[in-house]
Amino acid sequence: MLLESIAMLSGLIATIWITIGVYIAARFYPHYDHANQFCSELGAAGSPTEKISPAINNYPLGFIFCLFGWAIVQLDDSNIAITISGILIIIHGIGTWAAGYFPMDKDPYTKSPTLNCKIHSWAGLIMLLALLIAPIFIAFSPESIYIPFWFRATSIAIVFLSTYYLLKMYQGLKKQKLTGYYQRISYWIKLIWLSIFSLILVQM
Repeated sequence: MLLESIAMLSGLIATIWITIGVYIAARFYPHYDHANQFCSELGAAGSPTEKISPAINNYPLGFIFCLFGWAIVQLDDSNIAITISGILIIIHGIGTWAAGYFPMDKDPYTKSPTLNCKIHSWAGLIMLLALLIAPIFIAFSPESIYIPFWFRATSIAIVFLSTYYLLKMYQGLKKQKLTGYYQRISYWIKLIWLSIFSLILVQM
């Protein structure tokens, strides 16, 4: 079925979409610095792209992530670990919606964040954990036709690499330098995992 194929491919679609979406949104944000600004700053309260960014990124991406998670949950002859992984990807999608609806403050280093910013931060944390834990379940899932051995090994490597650059981002927070750079590397590493998973399922 065409819908099923699109759902399976949506992990890859999400990666392509967000890459293009962030680039386009940044074009409407004068002097936006990808290396030193968070992706969420594109949708921050009072930013030039406050409305544009969630409209072209968070809202459609939330749906695409949920669609891919649903495709994984619906797999025949699957196992609980793979199902949990799919649920975590759906949670990531819901978090993406929430992070878009509740904008962060324009100053990411503010000492007194607004309620919207706090909700945004919690949504971001849930997104981060969901897409970090999902590969762990895949790496240690029972034997399955959907998960080749090399993808288990890749999943472990993805978790370590993503965590490493996440720690680098937190170090960058103290210096207020290269936070955007490390955030993007950490997140896009997980998106690459999502894309690979998507391509594996499409070929089944």
